Parts: sequence; C-alpha cells; structure tokens
Amino acid sequence: MNVRKRLYDAILAEHLATNRQMAFVTGPRQVGKTTTCRNHAHSYANWDNVDDREQILAGPAKLADRLRLDRLAEAAPVALFDELHKYPRWKQFLKGFFDTYADRLRIIVTGSSRLDVMRRGGDSLMGRYFRYRMHPFSVAETLHQDIPDPKRIVRPPQEVSAADFEALWRHGGFPEPFLRRNDRFSRRWQSLRLEQLVREDIRDLTQIQQLDQLESLVHLLAGRSAHQIVYGNLAQTVRVSVDTVRRWIDVLRHLHLGFLVRPWFKSVARSLRKEPKWFLRDWASIADPGDKAETFVACHLLKAVEGWNDLGLGSFELGYLRDKQGREVDFVVARDGKPWFLIEVKQQDASLSKALGYYQEQLNAPLAFQVVLDADYVRADCFARPRGPLVVPAKTFLSQVL
Repeated sequence: MNVRKRLYDAILAEHLATNRQMAFVTGPRQVGKTTTCRNHAHSYANWDNVDDREQILAGPAKLADRLRLDRLAEAAPVALFDELHKYPRWKQFLKGFFDTYADRLRIIVTGSSRLDVMRRGGDSLMGRYFRYRMHPFSVAETLHQDIPDPKRIVRPPQEVSAADFEALWRHGGFPEPFLRRNDRFSRRWQSLRLEQLVREDIRDLTQIQQLDQLESLVHLLAGRSAHQIVYGNLAQTVRVSVDTVRRWIDVLRHLHLGFLVRPWFKSVARSLRKEPKWFLRDWASIADPGDKAETFVACHLLKAVEGWNDLGLGSFELGYLRDKQGREVDFVVARDGKPWFLIEVKQQDASLSKALGYYQEQLNAPLAFQVVLDADYVRADCFARPRGPLVVPAKTFLSQVL
C-alpha cells in the first residue's frame, strides 16, 4: 500500500513549532490520527495498552522520568497520548501534567468522540489546548499538503490525477480503502467500520441499551445521506420517541458516522428550529449517484470549513438554503457571519439552477457555483470571477479548497 503524506503533518509541525498549548487531534475512527501523530512524537502512550496505562495511572512524575524531562535537550520532546479519553480522570491528569511540565515538552492527544464533547459541563483545560479536526483525504489534499496562505486561503487550481479522483469517488477518502483501491477490501472495510461503531464505540462510550433499535436507525440513515432529517418519521419507524432519535443522532454525529448541515440564517435560533440535512462521512457506500455527489461535495466543504476555523483563518459556517416556496441551494459557506459562496451540486452538466442566482442576489453573496461532478477539469480560478452564478467542474473547484 502506498504511503501518502498528509496535510495534517504540516499542521502539527507548525503547531509544535509555534505553540505551547497541547494539540488535540480528533476525527473519525481509522482516519489516520495515530499514524500521523506518531510521526511527530518522541514518546507514545496508548490507554488501551496495559503497560502504558500503568504509567499514566502512576502520575505525571513517572511519565516525566520516562520522557527524561530532567535532561538538557536541544528541543522539547513531544509526548503523544492515544485513547486517553477512556480514562475517567483524563482531564484532571492532563491539566496537572501540562501545568507542571508545559515549559519542558509538547503534548499531542488523539481521540474520536469524547474530545469533541469535553466542553459540556465546563472545560477545565480551557486555554491549554488547540483542537484540530482530522478528515479523510480530499481532492485538494492529494495535491497539496501544506497550510494555506492566510492572505488567500483558497488554493490555486491544479489538476487532480484521474486515478486519484476515481479512487476518491469509488473508495472514499479514508486512508486504507483510498490507498488500497480494491473493491473487495473496501466493501469489507466499510462493513467492519459500521459494525465497530455500533457494537463497540456506542457500547463503550455511551449508556444506550437499545442497540438493536439504534442499529436500525444507523441503517436508515445510511440510505438517507443528503436528505433532510424528519425526526418524527424516524422515531415512528424505529419505535422510539422523537427526543430519543434526536439524542441518538447526536451520539452518531459525535462518533463521526455522519454530520448535520443546518439551514443558514443570520439568526442561530431560527436555524436550530428548522430540519437539518444529514450526510454520511463515508460517501463511497452511497448507491444513488445524486446523493453520492452531494455528499462527496459536502464532506469536502466540511473539511474546508472546519480546517480554516481550526487554523485560525477566520470564522466559517456551512449551511444550506431553502424557503417556503421550495427554492433550495445545496450549500452556503459563510465567512465572518456573511455568505461568501453558494454551491449547487450536479452529477452531470445541466442548465444553471435558477435558485442559485435568486439566493445570490437576495444574500448579496460574492460568489455562486454550480459544481458538476462529471465535468472535465478547467485550468481557471473559480474564485477569480466575482458575481453571477458560474458552472464549474468539481475537479477544479475542489482542488482549491482544503
């Protein structure tokens, strides 16, 4: 299997060189967190390893001895803690370790779920860490592994290889299936990942008892990527309450099965009252070409928005647009509270969406694109032409984000 350098190698290298805060690297199971982070660590401790667990439970002083923090060193060593969130007192441990030794080492912490929800009930580590959300490979990441220029965060256009684009579309962006490019392996990998999420992650990290009903919800959601979530209909099908479905979907979102995109309004309260759209994290298993195309673009946009936010390049939001008259645009990306660009996704070239022009005018958005999956690459900057909706190839547009 080929080894590809990741964008997150550059992100971690910059973080460790310029910040004293801990780096919290979160993301879906099997997205490559541990592999990438170990490239930057001098010491590795995994809570699931009994020997490492005993070292952690022995306290910060024992770990300091292991890291030889009492020795003069040319550069501060980097300690990596993996799966530490499974330790009930992990926040207290990190707080004590960081406060005592932050001037002598750098710390990376990896995890998938509890690191994302740790702020509930107060965050005792506030100010002591920066979070980086890791995503699967994208079109842009096959071309660029450096951090975007803060003065112009969109990339210059560059043609993705036909083999890489086909592999992304067919096998998804998770490293193993993307790099293996084998249909049999990908199908087995997808099935096992889903089983592990339902039967292991949910069992280990939540108090949910009705696993059979939750598994039914997972299979329903697997067939509804790129569609609005109607909580009442799902609750009736799975035979639980609406509040239970909402809570379970929130759990599945934090475990990275999928994510929600809400309708965009300037008022956050109005957005929360409307039904969100659901998208799977792994688009490769989606059968319907239109749903797969929209999910493919949605995952790329989420990666860009979260990446730009994590890098401190601005405040970005991802939403969609829909009104009572049924006019809808698949996505809007807002920058610092104002619509920046609108996206309508098409599998094949088609006449320009009327809703795209309507919403661009209503929201005064500088840019609007109809992104076509099957269109050939065009060597031109999508972001260089202001105003007026524009039909652009996905191969061009997606090469310019993150």
